[in-house]
Amino acid sequence: MSIKRWVMPPPDKEAAALLAEECELNPFLALMLVIRGKTDMQSVANFLLESDITDDPFAFADMNIAVDRLQKAIDNHEMIGVYGDYDADGITATVLLYSYLREKGADAVYYIPERESEGYGLHNESIDKLHKQGVRLIVTVDNGISAADEIDYASKLGIETIVTDHHRPPDELPHAIAVVNPHREDCGSEFKDYAGVGVAFKLVCAMEGDTEPILEKYGDLVAIGTLGDVMPLTGENRALVKVGLQIINHGGRPGIQALREVAGLGVREVNAVSAVFSLVPRLNAAGRMESPDAAARLLMTTQEEVAHTLAAQVQEFNNSRRSTECDILKQIDECLQNNPEISADRVIVIDGEDWHAGIIGIIAAKIVERYGKPCIIISTKDGEGKGSGRSIKGFSLYNALSACSDMLSRFGGHETAAGLSLPGEKIPAFRKRINQVAEQLYPEMPVPELNIDFKLRPSQVDVEKLNLIAALEPFGAGNPQPVFGLFGMRLDNIMPMGQGKHLRLSVSRDGVRLSVIRFNTTYNNFPFECGQQVNLVVTLERNEYKGVVTPSLLLKDIRRAEMQQDELIDALRAFDSVVRRDIITPEHAAAYIPDRAQLERTYRFVHKDKGWTGSLDQLCCLLKEPEIPYIRLRLSLEILYQAGLLSLKDNGDTLEIKLLPAGGKVDLTKTPIFKYLNSCLKK
Repeated sequence: MSIKRWVMPPPDKEAAALLAEECELNPFLALMLVIRGKTDMQSVANFLLESDITDDPFAFADMNIAVDRLQKAIDNHEMIGVYGDYDADGITATVLLYSYLREKGADAVYYIPERESEGYGLHNESIDKLHKQGVRLIVTVDNGISAADEIDYASKLGIETIVTDHHRPPDELPHAIAVVNPHREDCGSEFKDYAGVGVAFKLVCAMEGDTEPILEKYGDLVAIGTLGDVMPLTGENRALVKVGLQIINHGGRPGIQALREVAGLGVREVNAVSAVFSLVPRLNAAGRMESPDAAARLLMTTQEEVAHTLAAQVQEFNNSRRSTECDILKQIDECLQNNPEISADRVIVIDGEDWHAGIIGIIAAKIVERYGKPCIIISTKDGEGKGSGRSIKGFSLYNALSACSDMLSRFGGHETAAGLSLPGEKIPAFRKRINQVAEQLYPEMPVPELNIDFKLRPSQVDVEKLNLIAALEPFGAGNPQPVFGLFGMRLDNIMPMGQGKHLRLSVSRDGVRLSVIRFNTTYNNFPFECGQQVNLVVTLERNEYKGVVTPSLLLKDIRRAEMQQDELIDALRAFDSVVRRDIITPEHAAAYIPDRAQLERTYRFVHKDKGWTGSLDQLCCLLKEPEIPYIRLRLSLEILYQAGLLSLKDNGDTLEIKLLPAGGKVDLTKTPIFKYLNSCLKK
């Protein structure tokens, strides 16, 4: 099981009151701004009102060289190859630069490598293909900064290269004729956190000698690519995404409108959140499952009929991605059920034969969400393993992999996401090593956190708050969507909706009743009962029906009002340490091991209804008087499971328990976990 630590620092109400007075702001808006670090008139004005794209493109190192060389290629009718990447950022960057060059009369082609057969970045084989087409100049977008060998290879073929990229450069830059990257030490750009499409945008602005017409024509692409690559929505990115979303919502590019339709957005306004969860995954699905070319052509077409055909194709890729993802998750669930020690590890490492390489990163993120731990999923094929990892805040996956680098064929990434490859036979040893590294680097593993802006009173939920929240958009990395706590609420009703896939909860306090939506949770899997006092974490969303706007509350997390957060976190850590057979002191073993009465009460509870599904905290509540400590309750379930008296499935937020037919009297003290705890008592 996992639990997020709810984090809600005391709001600085005094600073918010001063800001509200100084700037003549609504106190609610002022408080949200203070929480985001905007505490004076200038920072508030920049955040709420600034929408100019002010960064001079020629401040980028090598920008003048890139512009001159591209203009020469256009004038001399040299063939230009735009070389992109297969994710939303790379696709939008490719479409932006290629479309602009074609509009300017350039003899241009584009090339996006396929994830499965080619992988990320420049390759000699793809350079050969471009060479055969007659390409004399390659311009990379969203890649190239680490392709020194490939750029040298292109040079030997008589092909010059311009690199435009936003990834951190190595100590030595590739020998391209121009390297445009905001992270170069000698780059003079004021803003640094552009996506790949943002750097391509700057190149085109430099070529045009003007920003406004380029923004009007390609702002929608810049917004989608920037959001898709999870770049901070601060500074110029915030302005670019704002303008881009306005373009998307006022029609324009047929491909994006068709994509909106297949995503089920219809005529609803697209904001940063809906773009990230609806548009971006479908563009990414093309690169994950088949070819990114379909997504590129979708964004380039000017014909509505073609756009609808391509959008339907991209949607099929997305459906295929979901189906493949589901199949792999079933295999992983079976693996974890049969090998509980893997889910007890500090870093979960799971491998499987010939899993789709384009999907495993998404699955790793789902396992992280479920178990609250770093996870690496490895797909093996022909004896070679390729892995994708995701982590949690506070655990650097890159540092952990660096400490295992001698076992890896290659690796790369950053703190929260990374990729790797290694020989298949080394996977068990790698699993052991990275967990040893995690124990050394993080004696106490970090816990995922859910940051809450501040508590709301039920009476504060109204349309005015929606309008005030909207002033902070667009939301994303660096500017998260406001999250609020509704504490001490009574759960009055639980109603299935959406063909039973989702829930509508009715909660109340102080005479005010609110409706809250819980997506992707069925009635049978919801571990709470009417009449309970609960704390909720929600976001406020705009809901419009027949011209009437109402606030809609979306549930992010829920727990029993009396839940002891830190005690539960400590108990789950302790349970994992027992499963891993860590060294446990006699004092701790005595505190952990359940007594006979606690085991009997736990079994009788499950026996009464032939099973139960819910959270450990909820079960603890139902078995109180006297209350069984969290760790003893969790170990009671594990002992009963090992004794064959019940089946036990850990779904992350819930435990799914089913009674099994009893085959006679069972000695619980003979189960492996009981014997281990007893052995610890005697040390």
